[in-house]
Amino acid sequence: MSTGGNAIRGSRIGAGPMGEADRGFKAERVTITYYCANGHNHTLSYAASVEAEEIPEESFCPSCGIPAGQDKANPPVLAKHEPYKTHLAYVKERRTEEEAQTLLDEAVAAVREKRIAAAAAAAAAAANA
Repeated sequence: MSTGGNAIRGSRIGAGPMGEADRGFKAERVTITYYCANGHNHTLSYAASVEAEEIPEESFCPSCGIPAGQDKANPPVLAKHEPYKTHLAYVKERRTEEEAQTLLDEAVAAVREKRIAAAAAAAAAAANA
């Protein structure tokens, strides 16, 4: 059985392009191109009624995620992130080696005193029992 050529096969009546009269008119736009340091570029459209000061100078590149600017010759560079600092790193920024040694000696002495007192209390409790 042969199938005949049906021009509207698989489509509905009224499924074709309608044109601007039925879909509405597009607003006036301003298109800005942004460039990243990896050589990617992307364009963003803004309404023509937006003030120039409201259009951002930088955007994020959708390809690589780094900042992108409007100047192709000088794209923004990614700021270097400091690695996570540990508590010890912050302490070392505030204290000298001598201060740290003094604090450590005081802490060790306090722990020794507590252990000696706990051992004495345990011995006294054992002797009374």
